[in-house]
Amino acid sequence: MLVDEVKITIKAGNGGLGAVSFGKGAKSGPDGGNGGDGGNLYFEGSSDLTLLEQFHPDQTVSAENGHNGGKDKMIGKRGEDLEILVPIGSLVTDLNTKAVFAFNKVGDRALLCKGGTAGIGNFELRSSKNTTPKFSIPPTSGQRRKIEINLKFIADYGLIGLPSSGKSSLLNELTNAKAKTAEYHFTTLSPNLGVLPNKKIIADIPGLIEGASQGKGLGIKFLKHIQKVSLLLHCVSSDSTDPVSDYKVIRKELGEYSKNLLNKKEMILLTKSDLTDEKGIKKVRTELKNLDRKIISTSIYDGNSIENLLKVLQ
Repeated sequence: MLVDEVKITIKAGNGGLGAVSFGKGAKSGPDGGNGGDGGNLYFEGSSDLTLLEQFHPDQTVSAENGHNGGKDKMIGKRGEDLEILVPIGSLVTDLNTKAVFAFNKVGDRALLCKGGTAGIGNFELRSSKNTTPKFSIPPTSGQRRKIEINLKFIADYGLIGLPSSGKSSLLNELTNAKAKTAEYHFTTLSPNLGVLPNKKIIADIPGLIEGASQGKGLGIKFLKHIQKVSLLLHCVSSDSTDPVSDYKVIRKELGEYSKNLLNKKEMILLTKSDLTDEKGIKKVRTELKNLDRKIISTSIYDGNSIENLLKVLQ
C-alpha cells in the first residue's frame, strides 16, 4: 500500500570536537586541531512516488557528524551531507515552527537542517596573553526538526467515482498500469497512477462513499490527492439504477472536503457501457444531461471508445 503520510525527525550532523593537545618537546606549544563541521541535510524532489516507504514512524534520520580534531594540528574531516529524496507533490511541514517546504518538480531542492559548526582546538586559541590554552571551544549541534511529510499527487487527470464504478479497469486499459480489480468494493486501497501515451499522468483515486469527507469508508485519506488534479474524470456506471444520485454523492463529498474541488474542470465517463444497450445509454445520458458536463461512454471491451477517450485527453 502506498505510503503518503509520515512523521519523522531529521537532524544535521553535529560539529566535531576541537582537540586539546601539546607537542612532546619541552618547548612545544599547543597543537590541538579544529574539528570538522557537521553535514547538512537536504531534501530533493523525485518522480518515484514510493519513496515515503523508506521511512518508519518516529524514525530519526541524521547527516554525518563532523570528525574530531587531533594532535599535530590535525583538522577533523567535515561530515558528509545527506540528501533525502521525496516524491514530487510532497509537502514537508516543520511541526514546531509550521514552516512548509514544497517539492513540486523533479530536482526541487531545499536545505532543511544546517550542520553544526566545528569545535576550535587549542592551537588556534593560543594568544600573547595565553600561550598554552588548556581548553577548546565546543562545537555546536546540527539543526533538528520534527517533520510531517504529506504526498499530494500532481496528476493531469483524476478518476473519481463510487466503488466499483470501473476506475481501476479503465486506468489499466488507458495506460500500462496494473491496478488490482475485482467485483467487490474497495479493491483499490491506495491511489494508482498511470502514464497516458501523450505522457500525461492519470490517477485512480480509491472509491469514495457517502460520508467520506467525515472519514467513512476510505475517508479523507485520499480526497487530498484530488486537489492538484487539473481535470476530474467522474466515473458513473452505465448500469446504475440512479446515476444522478451516484454523481451527486461524490460531488457532495468533494464540496464538504473543499469547496475549491467543486470548481475544478470535470467530465463524466459512463463506464461499463457494455453492460447496457444503446437505449439504456441514451436514458442515462438524458438523466445526466442537465448537469452541464461533457459525457463520454466507455467500455474496456470497446477499443473504439477507449481510443475516443484518449483523443479527448490529448
